[in-house]
Amino acid sequence: MPDGISLVVLAKIYNYHLKKRVYGPDLMLEFLKKADFKGYSNFFYGSAKEVLNLLIKNFKIKFPSLNIVGVYSPPFRELTVDEDREIVDMINRASPDVLWVSLGCSKQQLWMYEHKDKLNVPVMVGVGAAFDFLSGVKPQAPRWMRDNGFEWLFRLFTEPKRLWRRYLINGPLFVYFVAQELVCNFLKNKLSLRNEIPG
Repeated sequence: MPDGISLVVLAKIYNYHLKKRVYGPDLMLEFLKKADFKGYSNFFYGSAKEVLNLLIKNFKIKFPSLNIVGVYSPPFRELTVDEDREIVDMINRASPDVLWVSLGCSKQQLWMYEHKDKLNVPVMVGVGAAFDFLSGVKPQAPRWMRDNGFEWLFRLFTEPKRLWRRYLINGPLFVYFVAQELVCNFLKNKLSLRNEIPG
């Protein structure tokens, strides 16, 4: 999912037709509305125990018949081989239709990739800080900021210690590499056109 305005802008540059970003918390709420009605089972993996408790409490109010088959808050350190195996077994026993993963970027993407062949789960969705936002533990950026590509600024001001590297170093690096690729592609196209012209 293009959860980030930079991916939407990049898609437009490369002529992919993405209308807008897919905001993790919005996607989650929209799906859970349908899951509440259709009976899809859900497992929530990530964040802290207190956050998960508040999240499930909120969901039980919002979606009274939501089928929750498991929640788990992993320790904030690297898992041992045995711990990892136990977590995989626990999720597989619960057999959810959807596994929601909230470990933060890029930890959750790596975790899902490393476990895709171990977990018997049809769908895994990485939702970043959605558990924190939907539990009410962290504030969300105003809608106008989220819709116009300024959520990063709000998040940087609310969590500078944790996010400064992502937005002040990784962000500009991303722009640099994209610009480098665009320039290289432009030069390649120009050279190939020149070589095609006879004489």
